[in-house]
Amino acid sequence: MEIVIQPPEVNTIRIIDSHTGGEPTRVVIGGFPDLGLGSIARKQKVFQAEYDHYRQALVNEPRGSDIQIGALLVPSDDPLCLTGVIFFNNIGYLGMCGHGTMGILAVLSHLGKINPGPHRLDTSVGIVTATLHEDGSVSVQNVPGYRYRKQASVQIDGEKGSGDIAWGGNWFFLCDAPSIDLIPRNTEALIDYTWKIRHALCAHGITGKDGQEIDHIELSGPSPNSEADSRNFVLCPGKAYDRSPCGTGTSAKLCCLFKDGKLKQGQIWRQESIVGTIFEGSIKQINSQLIPTIKGIAFVNATTDLILNPEDPFCWGIPTE
Repeated sequence: MEIVIQPPEVNTIRIIDSHTGGEPTRVVIGGFPDLGLGSIARKQKVFQAEYDHYRQALVNEPRGSDIQIGALLVPSDDPLCLTGVIFFNNIGYLGMCGHGTMGILAVLSHLGKINPGPHRLDTSVGIVTATLHEDGSVSVQNVPGYRYRKQASVQIDGEKGSGDIAWGGNWFFLCDAPSIDLIPRNTEALIDYTWKIRHALCAHGITGKDGQEIDHIELSGPSPNSEADSRNFVLCPGKAYDRSPCGTGTSAKLCCLFKDGKLKQGQIWRQESIVGTIFEGSIKQINSQLIPTIKGIAFVNATTDLILNPEDPFCWGIPTE
């Protein structure tokens, strides 16, 4: 007896997963609706206004998780760019993503689309140049960064704290770690503490330039690793912590270190994550702009089609609100 199964009408999205220093990136390479013409910033607005349910389907449960970062590859209107990219997470959209950019080059290399060398990528906050090296590592020359405020004060549980507000492709509040060791078993306490900082910043109207929300919190402390200059813990906008040393966060930190005279042009800074992975960073000044560069390595770990079945009650992801 022949069994004939009539599947419902389904759509599929082709994705390739990777991780950079432990932090995942889900690169969308096919099956996504056309976002039209224009800049990456404009396409991101179309994505958010018309296709946000795709974001939820791609990175939220049951297909994804809170720590998943998505990267949608789209055409750039700059002929010198390899591709455009829109970064997104469990609650919204990101300007730049350092570990995600490394993941994109790992994916394109895996597909045989690129060779070692420099490649320009167009993001919603500007063009970055990512160089694929022969050993598979990637250096990302980021958008210009800067420190917006030095040692801004904030009240946390009735106690005064302070930290630098800096831009590295996303907005960061960077401060020293409290009396909580930056080790994996303390992640719940670290999430609680950094989430309080995030809420305190909002409650007191402390923002980045032009009132932009500071949606990343970075704690820094000493590392037990003699090969690292510092260890960090980074809370991302959706309340997940970054398993990598955070590319845009390291970029923001490099700007602060340079302004404080603690880092010279071209000097290598080795930033360690809470899980022990390291990004190498350096900075150069061109006229009045600070240009951070970060280097790490990403590994491809899955190629698959995500199935969007309209009969599935969670076809478009489990709502986060």
